[in-house]
Amino acid sequence: MTQALALIVDDEPDILELLGITLSRMGIASQSAADLSQAKQLLKQHQFDICLTDLQLPDGNGLELVEHIQKHNPNLPTAVITAFGSMDIAIKALKLGAFDFVSKPVNLKSLKSLVSSAIKINDTRSPVDRRSREQLLGDSVAMAKVRSKIAKLARSQAPIYISGESGTGKELVAKLIHQKGPRAQKPFVAINCGAIPQDLVESELFGHKKGSFTGAINDKAGLFQSADGGTLFFDEIADLPLHMQVKLLRAIQEKSIRPIGGDKEIPVDVRILSATHKDLGKLVELGTFRQDLYYRINVIELALPSLSERREDINQLASHILSKLGQEQHCSINIDDNALKLLEQYPFPGNVRELENILERAFTLCDGDCIKADDLQLRDIPFSNEDESKVAVTPQKPNIQDTEAPLEDYLGSLEKEAISKALEKNRWNKTATAKELGITFRALRYRLKKLGLDD
Repeated sequence: MTQALALIVDDEPDILELLGITLSRMGIASQSAADLSQAKQLLKQHQFDICLTDLQLPDGNGLELVEHIQKHNPNLPTAVITAFGSMDIAIKALKLGAFDFVSKPVNLKSLKSLVSSAIKINDTRSPVDRRSREQLLGDSVAMAKVRSKIAKLARSQAPIYISGESGTGKELVAKLIHQKGPRAQKPFVAINCGAIPQDLVESELFGHKKGSFTGAINDKAGLFQSADGGTLFFDEIADLPLHMQVKLLRAIQEKSIRPIGGDKEIPVDVRILSATHKDLGKLVELGTFRQDLYYRINVIELALPSLSERREDINQLASHILSKLGQEQHCSINIDDNALKLLEQYPFPGNVRELENILERAFTLCDGDCIKADDLQLRDIPFSNEDESKVAVTPQKPNIQDTEAPLEDYLGSLEKEAISKALEKNRWNKTATAKELGITFRALRYRLKKLGLDD
């Protein structure tokens, strides 16, 4: 097995010695350079697995070396060693293609984690499959570009901001970036910033010590610690309270957290991914989202296309969704051409998630083994089998507030009560119950599973 080789670029002998010893204890050989020209010469002579470079060099700076490596050795992960507080320079290095950064004074635990992740990128013994065509469906040009960018972003540790409308698959993309990168074997932890009460956000993120507040009966590790070594995904980050935005910014910059009631900082090694369907740029202008945090999380933006921007993918997506539903329900359902054409004309304000919901409903309620146009129940969309070329799509975007709980929960409880009564009346004979309710046996089975009555 070939020993990994690192290039260390720094003009301070003490730093060179410290890094060399640390790498040696990790089983990694190293070559050192005191300036930019010497580093470039060594890059021509050796095949390195990682490069660690200081920012300030006698004949230039580390950013120049990052650009040089991106041009001549694009597969070589490069980490920049920055002075304390030089976060703007570190962000610039990441934008130029640096793998990651580490601040002085160098924390050896953080350095070892960084080096281990970097070495895994080009590990030929257990290479990571960065193809995502089977998980992120669609043959459109737009989706091909997204998949290509995911493969590139997976190689970096830069914070990624995933933008896109609701239902475009932002969390799926975040998981793929994690799974296709060197942290794949470590945890992927997702947090919905809008789903946690504001007074509990700090405890959820950073943890707390026993007795630090009323109700803190035990020590609790936060999500940063749970994701240590892996990836922390902030979904709907625009909903994060302002006071927590300050603390998140500090955690990202210092790569350490302090639990509530704690008396010392705890180093954490996490990659930060974030997403929201809102326009963060506008929120920054309005003063509801901190500009400095925006720049930290938006080192690289990955914009996801809406479903209406890739209509050519609807056929493939529909086939996949119906196949998955068929496996779950142990039956096979197809969709006819007229229904498919109707879907291809629909604007999908809820994107892929809405397509899934529409097909799940149609799958459940259709008669026979083929979904027809009427089974889709797309309101305000006139459709004529006699003149398919005149299909008009004029739906209104649903009001999200009108479709979310508690109304949904209330209707669900009514449905659950009605089905339970019918089941009891028919002594749990599902065929008789479906007949009494006026629905198909498949529809009843689906509803039983959805409502938790299928035990």
